[in-house]
Amino acid sequence: MADMTGKDTILSVEHLSMIFGGLIAVNDLSFQAHRGEITALIGPNGAGKTTVFNCITGFYKPTQGMMKLTRKTGEEFLLERLPDFKVNREAKVARTFQNLRLFSGLTLLENLLVAQHNALNKASYYTIGGLFGLSHYKTHAAEAKDKARFWLDRIGLLARADDPAGDLPYGAQRRLEIARAMCTGPELLCLDEPAAGLNPRESDELNKLLLAIRDDHNMAILLIEHDMSVVMGISDHVVVLDYGKKISDGTPNHVKNDPAVIRAYLGVEDVEEELNALAAEPAAKAAAAAAPALKSELPKLATEFKRERVNIPPPPVLTLPDEVPAVAAKTKAVAEPARVAATVAAKKAVARPVKTPAKKTTKTAAKKTAKKKGGRA
Repeated sequence: MADMTGKDTILSVEHLSMIFGGLIAVNDLSFQAHRGEITALIGPNGAGKTTVFNCITGFYKPTQGMMKLTRKTGEEFLLERLPDFKVNREAKVARTFQNLRLFSGLTLLENLLVAQHNALNKASYYTIGGLFGLSHYKTHAAEAKDKARFWLDRIGLLARADDPAGDLPYGAQRRLEIARAMCTGPELLCLDEPAAGLNPRESDELNKLLLAIRDDHNMAILLIEHDMSVVMGISDHVVVLDYGKKISDGTPNHVKNDPAVIRAYLGVEDVEEELNALAAEPAAKAAAAAAPALKSELPKLATEFKRERVNIPPPPVLTLPDEVPAVAAKTKAVAEPARVAATVAAKKAVARPVKTPAKKTTKTAAKKTAKKKGGRA
């Protein structure tokens, strides 16, 4: 299916929404990606870009909406209804992630062979052909190695095919991840911030690689990127999100001059202040030219502050009222310790009662009476 530009529409997203509890991550998003074009999905942090990728590639099931992918054969797939593993195997959608997901312990060649496991499993009749070394499997294994070496050559890493992937510099690992995605034979390549962490030279190499993939393989590339030099340098179509909602859609030149995009990236207050400042600048220059030069007031010296404080009256002194005699206060102060001492003595007397002599006498008399009775018996 071709649109007004004459390009085949490979991906059509209609009214896509993704809600997590009370959070609306994507809100009624609609856009199209065309074969042989690089479509950039941009926006501030938290705009919902990666959530859109997760919905397209099967990691999330959207709350509502339709995502239709049309292959070169004319076969159509509704991505929201496919299990995640069929999105790559049948719909031919491949992706990379914000963080590297390479097998760092495997060699470069082995990383690209792992990406072709679907074809190799099928060719080996699910391990039987590989176990017995059938010719059918050997043919497909040789083709898989040729394909892996082809992409290593395209990214300039063929000489390091037998080196561990973890030994590569960061920029080379990014290119290797893209090559691994291409080894799956995709028709739609989704790249999530491929230029993150790259220096200007590596970003330029990435731009050349993506343009070559688009032109040589008629590939549709869906790109999330914050590096505007990459976005504006290679994109054919740009979609801008803000708080999960599309605010602009068009060519790079149209998008970068859109006031809604400027407000989303710079903030409404900053833009308004800048416009007001530009509008007030001519009037301010005219007023400055007409008004006489005013001598700026210097800050006061410490001696001037001291001179100003000379005539300040001292703070008032607090005195007791006349009706309260000082002698009474003194008498109360002397009597207070005596009252406290008497209270403590009384408490001690109650806590330790003294045995009376009467009780002792009564106890002794009882003992004597008992002895006499015993003697008589």
